[in-house]
Order: sequence, then structure tokens, then C-alpha cells
Amino acid sequence: MRDFKKTPDYSPSANPPPSWVFHNLWRIIAFGFGSGLLRPAPGTWGTLFAWLLWVVFLQGRPDTVILAVLVIAFGIGCVACERTGRALGVSDHGGMVWDEVVAFWLVLWLTPDMLAAQAVAFVLFRVFDIAKPQPVRYFDARVRGGFGVMLDDVFAAAYSLLVMAVLVALGAFS
Repeated sequence: MRDFKKTPDYSPSANPPPSWVFHNLWRIIAFGFGSGLLRPAPGTWGTLFAWLLWVVFLQGRPDTVILAVLVIAFGIGCVACERTGRALGVSDHGGMVWDEVVAFWLVLWLTPDMLAAQAVAFVLFRVFDIAKPQPVRYFDARVRGGFGVMLDDVFAAAYSLLVMAVLVALGAFS
């Protein structure tokens, strides 16, 4: 099968068809099992998908299990986003949302296990992921490939966790 970027109608900002995404396991992962195909705001859909996966599969698991899942998912994401970005001809296509999935799992892991706290964490993560304050913007612009795609969302997660720590310290979720 030809790469999507070589098709006559291809535009780097275009959304690839589901048939292209679901043709290859790396693409399926990079596109968050299809959640990155949803429009508008694929990153928000990917983050919502991450939240669903968290509630169903990860919430309440031992810290060692969650840490292992995060490390493995990050590594897989580096490969999936590298290969998918190369096939698309765009290193960080908006539909590639596995970076949001893994980074938001990190946020949820360290957020109080309450719906209100998770909702605030969701909003904070999306704001920081979209705004890309420094050094997020720096790394987003300079670190390429799958690792770069994954890394900038980890920084957005760190900003979200910093704000969540302040809110918890102030008793916002007591």
C-alpha cells in the first residue's frame, strides 16, 4: 500500500482516511485507536479517550503497574509517532494523539482520584498542551521525531501537575 503522503490529494494538514490509519498497527496507536481522526480538536478527543482508558483499565492499579505502563506506552509512542509521522510527511500531525494519551495518564496518576479533580486536570492539561508555554514551545520546535512528539506533552503534563499540586495544597479538592 502506498504511503498517504504520496496520494494525489494529500495535504499535510489533511486528515488521513480511516482506512489508511487502520491499515497499520503503528498508525492505529499514533492516532489513539481512531480518536485522533475525530474533528474538531483531535487532541481533546485523544485526551478524552485517555481518560476513558484510565477509568476502565488503570485507575486504582498499583503504582508500579502504572509506572510500567507509562514507560512502555511512552516508548511505543515514540516509535509509533516516528513511523506514522514519516509516512504522513508531517512529524507531528494533529491527528497523532498517543502523546496526549500517555501524558494525560501521567496527570491522572498523580491527581486525586475524584471526578472534580480529574475534570480540572483535564482542562489544565488541554490548556497547557494547546498554549505550549516555554519550555514546551522550545522543545516542540527543536526536538524532532517520535521522541519530540511525545516529549512536549510530558512538559504540558508537568505544568498541569504543578497547578494541581497548588490546588490540592490549598484544599481545593477536600
